[in-house]
Amino acid sequence: MQKYATILSALRIDELNEMQLASIEANQQSDNVILLSNTGSGKTLGFLIPILERLDKNIPGTQALIVAPSRELAMQIEKVWKQMTTGFKITCCYGGHLRETEENNLLEAPALIVGTPGRLGDHIRRENIKTAGITTLVLDEFDKSLELGFQDEMEFIIESLPNLKKRILTSATEAVEIPDFVGLEEPAKLNFLTEGKSEALTLKYVDSEDKDKVDTLFRLICHLGSRPTIVFCNHREAVERTNGLLKEKGLTSVFYHGAMEQQERDAALCKFRNGTSNILVTTDLAARGLDIPHIRYIIHYHLPHNVETFTHRNGRTARMDASGTAILLIGPDEKLPEYINEEVELMTVPDNVELPEKPKWTTFFIGAGKKDKVNKVDIVGFLTNKGQLKKDDIGLIEVKDFFSFVAIRKSKAAVTLPLIQGQKIKNKKVKMDIAK
Repeated sequence: MQKYATILSALRIDELNEMQLASIEANQQSDNVILLSNTGSGKTLGFLIPILERLDKNIPGTQALIVAPSRELAMQIEKVWKQMTTGFKITCCYGGHLRETEENNLLEAPALIVGTPGRLGDHIRRENIKTAGITTLVLDEFDKSLELGFQDEMEFIIESLPNLKKRILTSATEAVEIPDFVGLEEPAKLNFLTEGKSEALTLKYVDSEDKDKVDTLFRLICHLGSRPTIVFCNHREAVERTNGLLKEKGLTSVFYHGAMEQQERDAALCKFRNGTSNILVTTDLAARGLDIPHIRYIIHYHLPHNVETFTHRNGRTARMDASGTAILLIGPDEKLPEYINEEVELMTVPDNVELPEKPKWTTFFIGAGKKDKVNKVDIVGFLTNKGQLKKDDIGLIEVKDFFSFVAIRKSKAAVTLPLIQGQKIKNKKVKMDIAK
């Protein structure tokens, strides 16, 4: 454990868990490893440390490739790697990100590349990614990446790696067949999946008299109070409709799905993370890869189609040592899914409820980011100086490539905004406004 002390200190972790230690040992002994472990158990570190142990600072070019099914998961992996302060460069590639930016990042080939299948395949075809030196491949959440639609791209990527020596596959579900083109021979299999639900997860259900269920959802959220809550719907259209109806009823919610522009998605997640909104209405896109701590409630507004989806949705709460509650809304024509074997408690919601307390934060958009050499310290300095804010009035700051989001205490926002609009940050005049 002493060997990884610097990494653990950088990540503010006391020690590696049993699964992570087992993964490190298995990867030292085997070229092919399958790692099965529950969502939120720390799988990312379970494969990043084995990658780090294989990287050679004396070898130029890209040595390892990680394929993730969603841009959010890819970005989360990149974030953890950077926090590890390894000294090895990483580049993240995904759809919705400017290809020109990624091409510039790839000119000086990074030791590690992480990305989504479509964008990685595109860069390989354009020869932006030189594959000859890649000896290590990770397929994170491989069950999702290998679903129909990704198969052809995955096969192309793997066949484009002529000198592959090591493969690591991870998932939070076991029921998936691994295609031959992955080239997995005699893998070491680590299964840390716990049967049934997490001990910290409580399952409940609410009966709705109305088929639509929106009124029941509204009363349920009011009854739960202002704790961070994710509402899962099965379709994008339902996400926007449900979010709109909740807003009409006076709740502060944001929505998130795959058809949104990248900046809109970033803004929605940032508002949920920083407390501008305690309610996120989303598709199953948010069931994987999003690292949002302290989510208290999961509401299945639409019932999940299968046990894998149910598991991944619930994995957003009761992470690590925290507790959480998953609640299923059951309409008049619905019943509890057959794949739920454990006991589910009936929850009654009062007819008369009061709106929960409004969030105390709002989010500002600043049209400058990492590529403009702007960082969090610059933003705090700018807001305390030009915006006349105290540090306590500034919340979570997220700096992206070309823009940033910052949480401001709502009571100060109306006074601060006109003070900063038209001002320069890092000698550059940029757009500043309430984030849409």
